[in-house]
Amino acid sequence: MSADGLVKDGLIKVGILISGRGSNMQSLVAASKRADAAYAVALVASDKPEAAGLAWAKDQGIATFALSPKGIGKPAYEAAIDQALRDAGVEVIALAGYMRLLSGDFVSRWQGRILNVHPSLLPLYKGLDTHERAIAAGDAKAGCSVHVVTEALDDGEVLGQAEVSILPGDDAAALAARVLVEEHRLYPQILTEFVRR
Repeated sequence: MSADGLVKDGLIKVGILISGRGSNMQSLVAASKRADAAYAVALVASDKPEAAGLAWAKDQGIATFALSPKGIGKPAYEAAIDQALRDAGVEVIALAGYMRLLSGDFVSRWQGRILNVHPSLLPLYKGLDTHERAIAAGDAKAGCSVHVVTEALDDGEVLGQAEVSILPGDDAAALAARVLVEEHRLYPQILTEFVRR
């Protein structure tokens, strides 16, 4: 009996939303290819047709969907993304560097089934510029959080966190690079635990 076929039929189908190079998406895909994987990546979608992560996903043989919201408005854009996810059989959505705020309507349609990785130790530093803010505050630690997405920005249940020390002389770029390493480790672990619930 091959590892494909029967085993893959039982995997939870995940859709990943990206806006850029998709480094977290790549870590999620890598985890989906392990023998003990709990999920399969059914679709990678982006609001930026030129996003580098889309080309990478295509090279991996993963279905992709790209649509810019420019000129069509948020409701039509989100309806198209929603349909693409459903057409791919997606059961759980993972936001991986997706830089658009989801509407309350979209979130409610996927209630409790959207995860996000955020580069701070929530509830600290919701939103943007998290590393600059942590350094400016004189914090000893920074890190990342994986949380359930709700209508409120970066406000859902935190499912896991990873810490890194803020070192003397750190700037935002240096800190971001170390936090990103932890994001790549933490996100696949928490997504796996989430889909096995």
